[in-house]
Amino acid sequence: MSTSYINIGKIVASFGLKGEVIVQHALGKKTTLKAAEALFVEEIKGSYLPYFIEESKAKDETEIYVKLEGIDSKEAARKLNQKQVWLQEESFRKLAGKTAPIALIGFTMINEGNVLGKVEEVIEQPHQVLLMINYKGKEALIPLHGETLKKIDQQKKEVHVKLPDGLLDIYA
Repeated sequence: MSTSYINIGKIVASFGLKGEVIVQHALGKKTTLKAAEALFVEEIKGSYLPYFIEESKAKDETEIYVKLEGIDSKEAARKLNQKQVWLQEESFRKLAGKTAPIALIGFTMINEGNVLGKVEEVIEQPHQVLLMINYKGKEALIPLHGETLKKIDQQKKEVHVKLPDGLLDIYA
């Protein structure tokens, strides 16, 4: 079984002199990453290198101070700046806030009883959330807001929507 990785954000800065970094995340709550033993940093597109977490401290709802094993200087930490950060799906599920949009990754999207596909990515924008699904072999971006979202079934891992007529036509 292949491991699934879920992007939770990126390293936005180095901090202190011992190589700590600040991770900006979309987990939807203040967290310390205690449920994860490693962060995966995408140093090259599609290649995830594990960095074991020595310590982590919540800064606020969207940022965490993290000390990674093997990153022991400000210079080493700086090399990771702006790199995307991923968690293994199992750790992600323990850490993501249930109400955070990112928690919908892996859920099945259903439009008025018709299965559209699995949510592969969540794109948060200032006034809406876009869910990226694979629809008939193409990437489709589905806006999620008060008018389209009908319900989220946590047990069945389903997102029920009612999409405007014609929205899917551009992907068919």
